[in-house]
Amino acid sequence: MKKQVSPTFMVAGLLFTACLIVANIVAQKTITIFGLSATAALLVFPISYIVNDLIAEVWGYRKARFIIWFGFLMNFFVVLIFQLSILIPPNQFYPHQDAFSQVLGSSLRLTFASFISFLLGSFVNAYIMSKMKILQKGKGFSVRAIVSTFAGEVIDSMFFFFIAFVGLMPLKNIFELTVHIALLKTAYEILVLPLTIYLVKKIKEKEGVDVFDEDVNYNPFRIKEI
Repeated sequence: MKKQVSPTFMVAGLLFTACLIVANIVAQKTITIFGLSATAALLVFPISYIVNDLIAEVWGYRKARFIIWFGFLMNFFVVLIFQLSILIPPNQFYPHQDAFSQVLGSSLRLTFASFISFLLGSFVNAYIMSKMKILQKGKGFSVRAIVSTFAGEVIDSMFFFFIAFVGLMPLKNIFELTVHIALLKTAYEILVLPLTIYLVKKIKEKEGVDVFDEDVNYNPFRIKEI
């Protein structure tokens, strides 16, 4: 008998993936929030961590692992299409090729940094959520949501800035950027935490699901186990 996929889980997975794709596009623009430099991706990327928390909390690490890889592959597909679109010569009636390339194109180094940091940060986030839920016996969702998000964001930011800018920027500045971005994204999570708690509670009630990962294999590459 085939497993049925919950529509709610599908919506969560699609939202997670959409946030990743949009974040990579708008990340081209830099902004300043409370005197701290960031990219416009700050507006949407933290939502992916909130959804990651929700999936890991309700459906468990296996489902979170699947969605992380699904989001990664879809993001890779979009970047590939962007690059192919840039490489195809425009016709004579299209005067915006340079702007098109500047907005949708990025260096291989930045793309690689983005992919690696996303995978590491997302898996750290899901792992901590899963482990803390067992240790806390299902209580204290707020604590593990904040702790897992901060840890994941630190790993994500640290690896991204290090891979992307080591040799181009002093290590002190890389460290400062890592801390600033991680704090801003975690603050984002704290601000919307009441909504996250409400959604987690309602989804658990609606789905009749509250998974504890007591027998799970945390190997991130065991994607067949969903």
